[in-house]
Amino acid sequence: MRELKSVCVFCGSNYGVSAEYETGARVFGRLLAETGRALVYGGGKIGLMGAVADAALEAGGRVIGVIPTFLKDKELAHPGLTELVVVGSMHERKAKMEGLSDAFACLPGGLGTYEEMFEILSWAQLGMHEKPIGVLNTAGFYQPLLTMLDSTAAAGFMHERNRSLLVAGDDAPALLAALDNYRPIHASKWLERSGT
Repeated sequence: MRELKSVCVFCGSNYGVSAEYETGARVFGRLLAETGRALVYGGGKIGLMGAVADAALEAGGRVIGVIPTFLKDKELAHPGLTELVVVGSMHERKAKMEGLSDAFACLPGGLGTYEEMFEILSWAQLGMHEKPIGVLNTAGFYQPLLTMLDSTAAAGFMHERNRSLLVAGDDAPALLAALDNYRPIHASKWLERSGT
């Protein structure tokens, strides 16, 4: 089993309407620091991105931000990180974050969070990495998505074993345990006509 020394967090640059989202992000950031794991994330200072980074830093954790120049120039970069890596594009950002991370945790967020999550899941499905990927299902935020993925497999557009590429936890300790206990899935992306 691979030791998880660094966890990449994808999450919103907004806070969302429920205070539970920020609380969940802060608890997760603090837990990463307390368990000696570095936080890798998008480098922002606002929304849940800022909350998870602040909590990890406050708990003495190592926090690495990866941000493209155009966002740094809009003064969205967090000023107090352990390390800030500036890249040229969103594509470079995702590749760099993947390279720095042993696992991925998706906290509540919007389109950008979904895009990052699905790209890293696609890479796993294609065998490009075997790193654990999970969602923090704060207040049931990701339940509709998890149901949709079940439906996708049932409809024959994803191998049922590949549904297990994404784990979930309702709180920070449960998600971190799911990431720690993850075992790589080996199933073809391509299905026979019958769906198997």
